[in-house]
Amino acid sequence: MKIKRVFWILFALNLLNYIDRQVLYAVFPLLQQDLHVTDLQLGTLASAFMVVYMCYAPVMGYLAGRFSRTRLMGLSAILWSGATAGCAFAQNYVSLLVPRALVGVGEGGFTTLAQPFLAEQYPKEKHAWLLALFGLALPVGSALGYVLGGVLGQHGGWRLAFTLVSVPGMLLGAWVFYGFKDRKRTNQTAPKPPLLAYLPLFKNRPFMHVCFAQAMITFVMGGLAAWMPMYLHRYVELDAAQAGTYFGVLVVGCGALGTLLGGKIAEWWFKRSGAAYYYLIGICCVAALPFCWAALQAQQTTAILSYLGLALTLLFMPTGAIAAALVATTQEQLRSMAFAVNILLIHLLGDAISPALVGWASDSWDLKAAVFLCTLFLVPGAWAGWKGIPKPCRHKV
Repeated sequence: MKIKRVFWILFALNLLNYIDRQVLYAVFPLLQQDLHVTDLQLGTLASAFMVVYMCYAPVMGYLAGRFSRTRLMGLSAILWSGATAGCAFAQNYVSLLVPRALVGVGEGGFTTLAQPFLAEQYPKEKHAWLLALFGLALPVGSALGYVLGGVLGQHGGWRLAFTLVSVPGMLLGAWVFYGFKDRKRTNQTAPKPPLLAYLPLFKNRPFMHVCFAQAMITFVMGGLAAWMPMYLHRYVELDAAQAGTYFGVLVVGCGALGTLLGGKIAEWWFKRSGAAYYYLIGICCVAALPFCWAALQAQQTTAILSYLGLALTLLFMPTGAIAAALVATTQEQLRSMAFAVNILLIHLLGDAISPALVGWASDSWDLKAAVFLCTLFLVPGAWAGWKGIPKPCRHKV
């Protein structure tokens, strides 16, 4: 397989990964109206997906050492797309909760494998930029999920939205499953890491601090992703299509800018300091806080979106630096397992709980207070980023 071809096909799958993941949030108002659910129940839909996603990732990390990774990635895409289609047939809250949770099986499998697989194809000095470019699928796919979910849901109903976004993933997943080969797995005599190989990762201090810092960013991003369309609907009185479209455009524009800008900065800075990735993580966490808070104080739609856009740009900037730091701190034969542990930790401590907690806080007080409390988790995120600097790299900025 040609490297560029592999990259863009996996990028397309990653794009569909985030479209299917985020389409739910755009139709929150429609689900609440149709199924008569509370904010806590809506938040739990997001959290249920994340619980399955993070628990399945270590299983896939272990299987990656024993089976073709391209086959596993293709199968994962088919599974998450099928589960997304299953959401369209829900008749009540429980029948929606189950397929939504199962989306996490497929997406957890793909995300665990894709980044370390791509990193093996390029030299280490290119990892920050490469993985930032791959991570561009997050804002673009998320934005498309919001826009497609909002527009399709508003004009054709939420069932149509789930159905239509599921089809491309099934087709592309089948192509990867049947058409690609994992050449690195053709050597069956290569040693396969045992299950106990997970344990040393928890003693790897830089790795664990990066995971925790990313978890705090993920907590905040998960809360904003789940609830900002509803926030715009509730406080600015936009309809579901408008709220999803506005937030989607903001995510794709600011997310793309932040991801690519951060990747270039990380690549440039890393040539001058091994601590670059860690400093960038901490600085972005601190810098995003005032813009998050300003967005919650603003009254006009333009001001809210402007402040929120600046915050999102900063939150997306460490994307490539985080992935590159994870690659740099782990051995190649354990890398899929390392990314699996990373997925488990960032979602266990991050967006597996933040949508439900924000929903609970919203029911208890109001949505504005709930989102404000959510953003405070950037403080420990900044601390963990700086604390994770490897000792040989300290004081070398």
